[in-house]
Amino acid sequence: MKLKYILGIAIVLLSNACLAQTAKDYVLGPGDKVEIKVFGEPDLEVSALLGNRGEINYPFLGKITLTGLTISQVEQAISRGLKPDYLINPNVYAQVVEYRPFYIHGEVKAPGAYPYQPAMTVNQAVALAGGLTERASVDKIFIFKEQTKQQQQKGTLNSQIAAGDTIKIEQRLF
Repeated sequence: MKLKYILGIAIVLLSNACLAQTAKDYVLGPGDKVEIKVFGEPDLEVSALLGNRGEINYPFLGKITLTGLTISQVEQAISRGLKPDYLINPNVYAQVVEYRPFYIHGEVKAPGAYPYQPAMTVNQAVALAGGLTERASVDKIFIFKEQTKQQQQKGTLNSQIAAGDTIKIEQRLF
Protein backbone atom coordinates (compact mmCIF):
# COMPACT_ATOMS: atom_id res chain seq x y z
CA MET A 1 0.00 0.00 0.00
CA LYS A 2 2.76 2.46 0.94
CA LEU A 3 4.69 1.60 -2.21
CA LYS A 4 1.68 2.45 -4.41
CA TYR A 5 1.21 5.73 -2.54
CA ILE A 6 4.88 6.69 -2.89
CA LEU A 7 4.87 5.67 -6.56
CA GLY A 8 1.78 7.80 -7.17
CA ILE A 9 3.37 10.84 -5.56
CA ALA A 10 6.56 10.31 -7.58
CA ILE A 11 4.57 10.19 -10.83
CA VAL A 12 2.69 13.40 -9.99
CA LEU A 13 5.93 15.21 -9.08
CA LEU A 14 7.65 13.99 -12.24
CA SER A 15 4.76 15.07 -14.47
CA ASN A 16 4.67 18.50 -12.78
CA ALA A 17 8.42 18.86 -13.36
CA CYS A 18 7.96 17.98 -17.04
CA LEU A 19 5.19 20.57 -17.40
CA ALA A 20 7.32 23.21 -15.68
CA GLN A 21 10.25 22.42 -17.97
CA THR A 22 7.98 22.59 -21.04
CA ALA A 23 6.56 25.95 -19.93
CA LYS A 24 10.09 27.27 -19.24
CA ASP A 25 11.24 26.32 -22.76
CA TYR A 26 8.12 27.72 -24.42
CA VAL A 27 8.93 30.21 -27.19
CA LEU A 28 6.61 33.22 -27.41
CA GLY A 29 4.83 34.13 -30.62
CA PRO A 30 1.97 36.25 -31.96
CA GLY A 31 -1.28 35.44 -30.20
CA ASP A 32 0.25 34.74 -26.78
CA LYS A 33 -0.93 36.85 -23.85
CA VAL A 34 1.86 37.66 -21.40
CA GLU A 35 2.03 39.28 -18.00
CA ILE A 36 5.16 40.96 -16.67
CA LYS A 37 5.64 42.19 -13.10
CA VAL A 38 8.50 43.79 -11.21
CA PHE A 39 8.47 43.15 -7.46
CA GLY A 40 7.60 46.31 -5.52
CA GLU A 41 6.89 48.32 -8.69
CA PRO A 42 3.17 48.17 -9.54
CA ASP A 43 3.61 50.85 -12.23
CA LEU A 44 5.81 48.43 -14.21
CA GLU A 45 3.14 45.71 -14.43
CA VAL A 46 2.15 44.96 -18.04
CA SER A 47 -0.38 42.52 -19.46
CA ALA A 48 -0.37 42.34 -23.26
CA LEU A 49 -1.51 40.23 -26.18
CA LEU A 50 1.31 39.83 -28.71
CA GLY A 51 0.30 41.00 -32.16
CA ASN A 52 1.82 40.03 -35.51
CA ARG A 53 5.04 41.88 -34.73
CA GLY A 54 5.27 40.30 -31.27
CA GLU A 55 6.07 43.62 -29.63
CA ILE A 56 4.95 45.22 -26.39
CA ASN A 57 5.38 48.78 -25.19
CA TYR A 58 7.11 48.56 -21.81
CA PRO A 59 7.44 51.52 -19.40
CA PHE A 60 10.85 53.25 -19.61
CA LEU A 61 12.11 50.77 -22.24
CA GLY A 62 9.71 51.45 -25.12
CA LYS A 63 8.97 48.78 -27.70
CA ILE A 64 10.40 45.33 -26.95
CA THR A 65 10.07 42.38 -29.33
CA LEU A 66 9.12 39.23 -27.41
CA THR A 67 8.52 36.87 -30.35
CA GLY A 68 11.13 34.13 -30.37
CA LEU A 69 12.06 34.56 -26.70
CA THR A 70 11.41 32.22 -23.78
CA ILE A 71 9.92 33.54 -20.54
CA SER A 72 13.31 33.50 -18.80
CA GLN A 73 14.83 35.46 -21.70
CA VAL A 74 12.04 38.06 -21.36
CA GLU A 75 12.73 38.37 -17.63
CA GLN A 76 16.46 38.80 -18.27
CA ALA A 77 15.96 41.36 -21.06
CA ILE A 78 13.65 43.55 -18.98
CA SER A 79 15.87 43.23 -15.92
CA ARG A 80 18.92 44.30 -17.97
CA GLY A 81 16.98 47.22 -19.43
CA LEU A 82 15.80 48.50 -16.05
CA LYS A 83 18.99 47.86 -14.09
CA PRO A 84 21.41 50.53 -15.21
CA ASP A 85 19.19 53.61 -15.22
CA TYR A 86 15.96 52.95 -13.34
CA LEU A 87 16.24 50.26 -10.63
CA ILE A 88 19.15 48.93 -8.55
CA ASN A 89 18.25 45.24 -8.57
CA PRO A 90 14.94 44.61 -10.38
CA ASN A 91 13.17 41.33 -9.63
CA VAL A 92 11.25 40.65 -12.87
CA TYR A 93 8.61 37.94 -13.20
CA ALA A 94 6.95 37.04 -16.52
CA GLN A 95 4.41 34.38 -17.42
CA VAL A 96 2.20 33.29 -20.28
CA VAL A 97 -1.38 33.99 -19.22
CA GLU A 98 -2.92 32.59 -22.39
CA TYR A 99 -1.21 30.54 -25.11
CA ARG A 100 -1.87 31.08 -28.81
CA PRO A 101 -4.23 28.47 -30.26
CA PHE A 102 -3.43 25.35 -32.26
CA TYR A 103 -5.47 24.42 -35.32
CA ILE A 104 -6.99 21.11 -36.31
CA HIS A 105 -8.81 20.19 -39.52
CA GLY A 106 -9.68 17.25 -41.71
CA GLU A 107 -11.51 14.26 -40.32
CA VAL A 108 -12.53 15.63 -36.92
CA LYS A 109 -16.08 16.47 -35.89
CA ALA A 110 -15.44 20.15 -35.10
CA PRO A 111 -12.39 21.51 -36.96
CA GLY A 112 -11.05 24.89 -35.94
CA ALA A 113 -8.78 26.76 -33.54
CA TYR A 114 -8.54 25.61 -29.92
CA PRO A 115 -6.68 26.86 -26.84
CA TYR A 116 -3.30 25.25 -26.34
CA GLN A 117 -2.06 23.81 -23.05
CA PRO A 118 1.58 22.79 -22.40
CA ALA A 119 2.49 19.16 -23.15
CA MET A 120 -0.61 18.64 -25.30
CA THR A 121 -0.80 15.62 -27.63
CA VAL A 122 -2.65 15.08 -30.91
CA ASN A 123 -5.04 12.74 -29.05
CA GLN A 124 -5.98 15.54 -26.63
CA ALA A 125 -6.39 17.95 -29.54
CA VAL A 126 -8.73 15.49 -31.27
CA ALA A 127 -10.78 15.23 -28.07
CA LEU A 128 -11.19 19.02 -27.99
CA ALA A 129 -12.32 18.90 -31.62
CA GLY A 130 -15.14 16.49 -30.77
CA GLY A 131 -13.35 13.28 -31.75
CA LEU A 132 -12.58 11.63 -35.06
CA THR A 133 -15.15 11.11 -37.80
CA GLU A 134 -15.96 7.59 -38.96
CA ARG A 135 -13.76 8.12 -42.04
CA ALA A 136 -10.67 9.29 -40.13
CA SER A 137 -7.35 7.51 -40.50
CA VAL A 138 -5.15 7.26 -37.43
CA ASP A 139 -2.27 6.44 -39.80
CA LYS A 140 -2.59 9.68 -41.79
CA ILE A 141 -1.97 12.38 -39.20
CA PHE A 142 0.18 15.33 -40.27
CA ILE A 143 1.48 18.19 -38.14
CA PHE A 144 2.72 21.51 -39.50
CA LYS A 145 5.10 22.89 -36.85
CA GLU A 146 4.83 26.67 -36.59
CA GLN A 147 8.07 27.08 -34.64
CA THR A 148 10.35 25.41 -37.18
CA LYS A 149 8.48 26.51 -40.33
CA GLN A 150 8.88 22.94 -41.63
CA GLN A 151 6.64 21.23 -44.12
CA GLN A 152 4.13 18.90 -42.57
CA GLN A 153 5.55 15.94 -40.70
CA LYS A 154 3.90 12.60 -40.01
CA GLY A 155 2.45 12.26 -36.54
CA THR A 156 0.59 9.81 -34.33
CA LEU A 157 -2.13 10.28 -31.73
CA ASN A 158 0.65 10.42 -29.11
CA SER A 159 2.70 13.11 -30.88
CA GLN A 160 3.34 16.29 -28.91
CA ILE A 161 2.06 19.51 -30.40
CA ALA A 162 2.99 23.10 -29.70
CA ALA A 163 1.05 26.34 -29.70
CA GLY A 164 0.39 27.54 -33.23
CA ASP A 165 0.78 24.08 -34.79
CA THR A 166 -1.71 22.86 -37.38
CA ILE A 167 -2.92 19.25 -37.29
CA LYS A 168 -4.45 17.59 -40.33
CA ILE A 169 -6.25 14.24 -40.07
CA GLU A 170 -6.87 12.63 -43.46
CA GLN A 171 -9.46 10.06 -44.57
CA ARG A 172 -8.83 6.34 -44.62
CA LEU A 173 -9.69 4.39 -47.76
CA PHE A 174 -12.51 2.24 -46.39
